[in-house]
Order: sequence, then C-alpha cells, then structure tokens
Amino acid sequence: MGTRLKVLSAFKALHRTRMAVFKDDDAALTAARLKINEEFRKNKNETEEENIKKMIKMGSDVEVVLRETVIQMEHKGNNTLLLRPRESLLLENVPYCDQPRKES
Repeated sequence: MGTRLKVLSAFKALHRTRMAVFKDDDAALTAARLKINEEFRKNKNETEEENIKKMIKMGSDVEVVLRETVIQMEHKGNNTLLLRPRESLLLENVPYCDQPRKES
C-alpha cells in the first residue's frame, strides 16, 4: 500500500475510534476531531519517507491506546461518577472457569 493510502487509513482509523470512544460526548468528540486534524495538517508537507512512517506508527499507537484504555465517566452528583465502559473493554477476570468462555 502506498504511503498516501497508509496516511489516509491512519487518519480514518483515528476518527472512527474517536467516534466510538467519545460517543455521546460532544465536547470530547469536537476536541479530539480538532486535535487529530491539527496534527495531520501540521505535518501535511512532510516528504521524508522515514518521518512519515514514524508518524503513521505513532498515529496507529494512539488509536490503539484510545480504543483499549479510555473509559467514559460522567459526573452525576457530589462524589458520584457514572462509568460507561464499552463492550470491548469488559474482560472476564476469572483465572479458571469450568465453562467455556463466550466467543466474541
């Protein structure tokens, strides 16, 4: 795959992940969109192949971190938070189980 397609693929993956991770949070969706677009715009004139590969790698690493570690929380009152984890973050935390695990 050409470098241009890899850059566009990383850009799209970041935006798809942003939409899933910050679902129903307009402020976070907007901030993430602006930051992604700003970083890609800032480096759009880069021609050094090695630097482009490093930036693509960084973008894919950021996408993985967002997808696997960010959890939404909402303030509900004094000292109260509502946790809204995505289905993909809910892991079975049982060291041994006689029953086979549900395939995902």
